[in-house]
Amino acid sequence: MKSYFLFPVAVFVALSMLLAGCEKKVTAEAEPAASTGPVPTVVEPDQDANNFKVDHPEQFPLATAGEHVAAPELNVTGAVSPDVSRQVPVPSLATGRVVEIDARLGDELKKGQLLFKVRSADIAGAYSDYRQAVRNEQLSKTQLERANTLFEHGVIPKSAQEIAQTTEDNNLVIIETAKERLQLLGADPDHPTGIVEVFAPVSGTITDQQITNQSGVQALTAPNPFTISDLSRVWIICDVPENNIAQVRVGEYADIHLTAFPERVFKGRISNILPVIDPTLRTAKVRIEVENPGLMRIGMFVTATFHGQAAEKRAAVPATAILHLHDREWVYTPGEGGRFRRVEVTGGSMLPGGMQEIVSGIKPGQQVVSNALVMQNTVEQ
Repeated sequence: MKSYFLFPVAVFVALSMLLAGCEKKVTAEAEPAASTGPVPTVVEPDQDANNFKVDHPEQFPLATAGEHVAAPELNVTGAVSPDVSRQVPVPSLATGRVVEIDARLGDELKKGQLLFKVRSADIAGAYSDYRQAVRNEQLSKTQLERANTLFEHGVIPKSAQEIAQTTEDNNLVIIETAKERLQLLGADPDHPTGIVEVFAPVSGTITDQQITNQSGVQALTAPNPFTISDLSRVWIICDVPENNIAQVRVGEYADIHLTAFPERVFKGRISNILPVIDPTLRTAKVRIEVENPGLMRIGMFVTATFHGQAAEKRAAVPATAILHLHDREWVYTPGEGGRFRRVEVTGGSMLPGGMQEIVSGIKPGQQVVSNALVMQNTVEQ
């Protein structure tokens, strides 16, 4: 009787412990795991690619754009070009073959310096004509002397003497013409030769060379063997966007910054705005004349800065608030409900205290994210 009573009690105790263990296990699985890390920021993109929404906007400190007063500036790129009015082409004086070159591209020359020599049949023909003219003149001179003697003695009429005089005068003209032709070819009538020497007509720098040794040339025909340029004064040719042409005026001055020498600033005068707009780039060519101290070389890249007359009020923000992306500049401006918008701006000069002016895009008093790079990295993640 005692053993039958203990068995149900033992079974009841075992079932109670099993149920208690199962209840504890279910309770443990239901409890969420505790986390001590930072709360992740979720970015919700908008239909507009430049709009974003974040669930913790307080993580991105804001800065209020200040006010900066400055004269408007326009920065454009350009290149150094020779002044075409100071370029002198040097043609070959005779048709023939180049037998000697005494100057090279880039050489500094003095007026009268030997450039090259050409062996030419032109000069041989010119010498032949000159010698023949000399012989004819000698003969006509002898005939005139004889005619004068005969006329004085009444042997021949006055008309015969006049014919002899006319023949002599014509032969003298032919000699002068043949002699001038030789001089134009650079030859000395008293020293016959088949070589034509070409000398520099002006002082300057050789900026173009179109001949090599033993190459053929044509007399006074393009392409010219050499081009000599006076580089003491050069042109800066810039491309100014169509919507900024009103900021550029002929006669005003611009600052020229050479890419090769960024620390140097040169002053140039705007001499011309070409009346043609590039149909593809929508830009106009602007020509600036600059004195060359010897640093400027043809083809160098430059930046030209045109200054406006009246001062303008512009925004000034921390330099870190400007994002440089795909050759463009952006800032992030806050909206309502944790939204931000990426706005394209045009950055200006750097200012003291790590600030930078904004030429266009936002106005003084607007708020921007103080560190645009952090915001961009969050958006990309």
